[in-house]
Amino acid sequence: MTWSATMSVETWVERLGGPDGPERYRRYTLFTITFFAVAEAALWVFWGKTSDAGTPESALVVALGAAHVGVQALLSRAALRHYLGAGPRPVRLVALYIVATVAMAALGCALLATGRIGDPDLASYLIWLHMFYAGPPMLALPRGPGAVLVGAVPVAALGAAAASGLSGERLAITVGTTLLMVPFMAMAIRVSGWSVRLIEELARARETQARLAVAEERLRFGRDLHDVLGRNLAVVALKSELAVQLARRGREEAVGQMEEVQRIAQESQREIRAVIRGYRTADLYTELAGARSVLEAAGIDCRIENGPAARLPAQTQAALGWVVREGTTNVLRHAQGASRCEVTVRATVSDAVLLVMENDGAGTAPVPGTGSGLPGLRERLAEVDGTLDAEPGPDGTFRLTARIPWKAADE
Repeated sequence: MTWSATMSVETWVERLGGPDGPERYRRYTLFTITFFAVAEAALWVFWGKTSDAGTPESALVVALGAAHVGVQALLSRAALRHYLGAGPRPVRLVALYIVATVAMAALGCALLATGRIGDPDLASYLIWLHMFYAGPPMLALPRGPGAVLVGAVPVAALGAAAASGLSGERLAITVGTTLLMVPFMAMAIRVSGWSVRLIEELARARETQARLAVAEERLRFGRDLHDVLGRNLAVVALKSELAVQLARRGREEAVGQMEEVQRIAQESQREIRAVIRGYRTADLYTELAGARSVLEAAGIDCRIENGPAARLPAQTQAALGWVVREGTTNVLRHAQGASRCEVTVRATVSDAVLLVMENDGAGTAPVPGTGSGLPGLRERLAEVDGTLDAEPGPDGTFRLTARIPWKAADE
């Protein structure tokens, strides 16, 4: 597969699932659950077309199967929300789902007992019913009660099927397949919910780690300033006081003391420049985390997709980090009533790394860039052969785009 084809697939997947992160994985899980419901509905239609049941009986099975599918879809989504801590336990939906499942099993057994279908039809009927039934209760209920409930309904259905006349090889196949598929489907759905929860917890932990890194950097900067200025300012105060006293007495030593004060002040300036120089080495990941923290504190929804950011060299990360820092400042200063800001870092097919920062609320705000911020960014990006574009959109948005050649990022 070519690079352009790979990027096309990635673009399509991104549009389907949204920005990379826990929200995308949650959408994929919901898509899988919805796919199970659609698959079950298709199987009931297929069963109605291929079974020995007459038209009225097939229509009844399909209608009841459609109700079962609807309850399954509702319960699966509600169960996932509860499992992730975003909603109450769907007890009523669980009860309704059990009733619908028992009704489906009873209908199949009644059709066999009255001779309207044969053993093969009931075998496939119960296998599909048990397979699709197993997942949602395991996600909606605690592990113990969920396992009991998932096992109890198929056992009761198999007992009713045997009492209705299902026997021999077909009964053995139904029992064996049920013993295989029911635990598999139950654990698959449970593991899917656990995976979503784990990814969201990891994302929160990473955000917390980033905030701690920002806080630690601020403490380091404050500590360095204190270490540099605290001692020197104390010496300056003492020597200035001594110089004042000597001057009042007409002593020539006052000049020497003031010269010493001048020397210490110049030394302090050099040390402060060294501290600030180290502080101004921007880290892209830290700047992204800081931007999200600051913007969300200002009531602006901030969404970040950092893509290949972790693979970029330090020089490129520093340049893009300054773009994020300046862009965040512009949003806070110039975007009146901004409600959202999206930051995306991605590789392009033209061998470049692209950082796009877009926010709303720029319709009536002055266009940023009249000061020294954006020109300074262009100078920084020029050092890595990069470019910067800043343009307002027709719908009240503002987009800041930084582009650095990918080959320069690989050096």
